[in-house]
Amino acid sequence: MEVWAEDEEVVCVHPGWPRLSGYEQIRENWAQIFSSGERLKVRLSEQLCVQGMMLSVHSLHENILVAGEPRARPPVVTTNVYLRTAGGWRMVVHHGSIAPQAATAEPETLPKILH
Repeated sequence: MEVWAEDEEVVCVHPGWPRLSGYEQIRENWAQIFSSGERLKVRLSEQLCVQGMMLSVHSLHENILVAGEPRARPPVVTTNVYLRTAGGWRMVVHHGSIAPQAATAEPETLPKILH
């Protein structure tokens, strides 16, 4: 929780979950996730950052692998917003949603030509 701003205006949204707001609600939620017993391995990819003097927005993919599952879950598209505070950069928003799966292209059929 050291990365989070200790503020009641912080917001966290996990894929398919309700919005959490406030430092204590978010802290309790992350404590539940990490005490679940699932061993998670998270690899970050496709990171884009936009940064100003006081605000930094990071958009990235979280690729989550859960020990014992046969394959990786779909990536989570995540947006993290950080605010520069007296204590350094602190997260004020974390929002994740499941990345849409690429549509499987059907083989292109050639038109029939009659001679």
